Amino acid sequence: MEYSDEHLRTVLKRAKVVACIGVSTNPVRPSYYVARYLKLKGYRVIPVNPAYAGQNLFGETIVGDLADIPASAKVDLLDVFRRSDAVPEIVDQALATLGDLQTIWMQIGVQHDAAAKVAEAAGVTVIQDRCPKIEYQRLFGELRMGGFNTGIISSKL
Repeated sequence: MEYSDEHLRTVLKRAKVVACIGVSTNPVRPSYYVARYLKLKGYRVIPVNPAYAGQNLFGETIVGDLADIPASAKVDLLDVFRRSDAVPEIVDQALATLGDLQTIWMQIGVQHDAAAKVAEAAGVTVIQDRCPKIEYQRLFGELRMGGFNTGIISSKL
């Protein structure tokens, strides 16, 4: 899947509330540090994982299911940290319960083309096999400070 830098930048700029399904409370797990990073960047992060439902993470109560997220939360980006075979059910539930959803973002290694087509047919942007943390760092200059060639040309130091 190819996504233009402008497309990814637009998605990251328009999102305000991220539901992170499959989040872990273990700080060494990628889902934990991605959710934490997004929170530190100003996104509201709603953690979703039935194993930790009711616990607190990053100032939010972990919910067990997408249906447990109140409509008032206005989730506009769903970050999927689940296996690819779980994606169709997640997409169906997200489309049915998250009325403000604009983007479904599947993490690195997570891909399901048929489910992506269903979401896109409903008007939802889909990004597969990418990490919003990595893309944010790459597109907004944070990797450049570490000496990485991001392919982004900027006069900003």
